[in-house]
Amino acid sequence: MWALDQPYAPRAEHLLADTPLALLAALAAGAATVAALVELAVLPAHAARVAGVTAAHGALLATALAWARAGVASSSVAVSLIGLAAATAQISPLGALAYLGPGLWVGSLAARGRLTSLGLGTAVSPGRVAAGVLVGAGLSSHLLVSASRTLGLHVRLDQALEVLVAIGYDVGANVLAGECFFRGALFRRAERRWSFAAASTVATSAYVLRYLVDPLLPKSVELMIGAVFYLALLGAINCWLLSWSGSLVPGLASASIFFAAYRTLGVR
Repeated sequence: MWALDQPYAPRAEHLLADTPLALLAALAAGAATVAALVELAVLPAHAARVAGVTAAHGALLATALAWARAGVASSSVAVSLIGLAAATAQISPLGALAYLGPGLWVGSLAARGRLTSLGLGTAVSPGRVAAGVLVGAGLSSHLLVSASRTLGLHVRLDQALEVLVAIGYDVGANVLAGECFFRGALFRRAERRWSFAAASTVATSAYVLRYLVDPLLPKSVELMIGAVFYLALLGAINCWLLSWSGSLVPGLASASIFFAAYRTLGVR
């Protein structure tokens, strides 16, 4: 009788349920093997960067797709496309166009309704996308002004091709994988268990940590402090954008604009 009187409350899934451990282990082993071969001068130095990009961003995007139950094949294709783009970008700057591949693949999955749990493939109003654009533009403007005044960094367009290659990497790997995992997957799962504040804190802290351990991030104290400030702000706002709009698109727009502005900075 007690069971009949009590409302049914389905047990919440484990926060890390459905993580593709076998695929992640294979990516880690592959990156470690390539790094060892580079150290032994068996492979050229750029092979380590290709393996690192594939392992790091592939792991994030593959996990997000697995949590969305898009299937092992879908995750494997995403990883392969990131690896292909990373390799072709090392051959020629025009090879960075291959970074369109991961985005198009995720877009095709979203169009088929397989990524709604990540906030992709759901309807979103133009006004809410515009809000994401404004957030990205506002953070970018603040970044450019503060970097020029405090760090002596300025907008440089004399290396436009390198900037475009970096932006391609951001759009097709860095931003795409980061937003899909930290916001679409991790934040959404955490928000179903805890309050918005707690879920946003968990997702944003993990997001900032991902960049702090990135070997490509400059390690000067000033730049590290600035990175923590801007990435924490971007992460928290993008969590709010997703919760408010129900879509990952505004956050993708804001992060893409912010990183595009960051890529233009340099010392004159």
